Amino acid sequence: MDSKRYRYLIVGAGPAGLQLSYYLKRAGADYLTVEREAAPGQFFHRFPRHRRLISINKVHTVSDDPEIKLRWDWHSLLNDHPDLQFPRYSTEYLPAADDLVRYLDDFQRVHELNVRYGTTVERIERVADGFLVHAGDQVWQAECLIVASGWGKPYVPAIPGIEHAVGYEDMAVDPEQYRGQRVLVIGKGNSAFETAASIFGHAAMVHLASRYPLRLAWNTKHPGDVRGQYGAFLDSYQFKTLHSVLDCTIDEITPVDGRFDVRITYTHADGETDVIEYDSVLRCTGFRMDTSMFDPTCQPEMVRDGRIPALRPDWQSTTVDDLYFAGTIAQARDVRHASSPFIDGFRYNLRTFTALLRERYDGVPLPYDMVSADPAALTSLILDRLNWSSALWTQFEYLCDVLVFDEATGRFHHYVDLPEDYAVTRFRDEAHYYTVGLRWGRDDYRDVFAVERHPSPDRAAESAFIHPVIRRYQGDRLIAEQHLLEDLLAEWRRPDRHVEPLLAFLEKDLSG
Repeated sequence: MDSKRYRYLIVGAGPAGLQLSYYLKRAGADYLTVEREAAPGQFFHRFPRHRRLISINKVHTVSDDPEIKLRWDWHSLLNDHPDLQFPRYSTEYLPAADDLVRYLDDFQRVHELNVRYGTTVERIERVADGFLVHAGDQVWQAECLIVASGWGKPYVPAIPGIEHAVGYEDMAVDPEQYRGQRVLVIGKGNSAFETAASIFGHAAMVHLASRYPLRLAWNTKHPGDVRGQYGAFLDSYQFKTLHSVLDCTIDEITPVDGRFDVRITYTHADGETDVIEYDSVLRCTGFRMDTSMFDPTCQPEMVRDGRIPALRPDWQSTTVDDLYFAGTIAQARDVRHASSPFIDGFRYNLRTFTALLRERYDGVPLPYDMVSADPAALTSLILDRLNWSSALWTQFEYLCDVLVFDEATGRFHHYVDLPEDYAVTRFRDEAHYYTVGLRWGRDDYRDVFAVERHPSPDRAAESAFIHPVIRRYQGDRLIAEQHLLEDLLAEWRRPDRHVEPLLAFLEKDLSG
């Protein structure tokens, strides 16, 4: 029996487990990563089912700066090896899933991360000084446990007769299998549209159905909502081809003579009901975390229909001390805002997360730089960070830089890439600090492609596009904020629109 004790034990060697392993190894930390499969990134060996990713790989950019290029490289893990950048594996804008599988395998191999494959964690129990992690006849002790297991199982809604639907994970992907059929796809997310886009040229009728209205990423600005490449199916809906997107409750699925009668209640039709006949019913309702490995001593609180764990601002479980979550399941603090469910977002979260772990468990202080309290110097620093950082760009409205005034030295402590809710908690006893980040602006327009803009710096808070926002806090109280105008090329350096308004704000605030 292997009963070795580790300070950090990571469950899962997907992209998040590998990224965290990389940072812990680089820090010289005492860690082990365990993975039930024989290779990393097993989720992407099977999903998405049609083998085309929806995350972008924009190889050609207006800048040659590697940091800025990461803004549009949504697959690379952060690391210091020049060959381990995803655009070296694919130049396609929407790359193949198999290219990501190759990349993750090489990432683990080249960096020689301490990953133990073929190890299924069967039970985790809380003990006085940490956790016991059971895998067959092996037991490991861990002071700090990080679960980066990703989506463990499909989400199956409680619909009478749902067992007659074929899940996304099992359905046939050859569109010929649906030739001439009437097909119901339960769900209106990207997996549902991926499925519909594959078959709607072969099927006689495809309906996508769920309780809630369709959320399009170009309206919500959230990459997890339905992406623009599925617009052809929406065209077919509007052009009266019998393909449809239905807002309805699915009340029951009943098999009848080799087909299915599906009883529905429309959402926007005064309770109107209907029974529609289908040849196939497909379930594309997403995934949820599998919590069966946790025994009663450490069952985490779950949120959002039990799909993901509830988190404190430092990614720790709300109910179990020393239990943390990483990767796509660690999105509860910024759900439907930044990119924490995706590689391009959680890679930055995990860089910060490593620093927080090292501070708590290894006694390594959270790093910061000292900065002059001179308004001109602060203006230059803030604009340099906003124009350069890919973390602030990708994790808008979540990660921020923090400038904390130190009375003893008369200077600011500059921390980078902290979650804003964490910063407000950590610095709640400080009388004077700023957060610096990027945010979307107003959303009161009817057409995302016809937004009326106001180019005056005095109306920067009415910007609709992503733009800088500097907030002044006193303790946990927000007392002032300065918006800077949006910019088409995301370059916030114009003297009249960006430099002078920020300088004036800081001069006024620091002189008060």
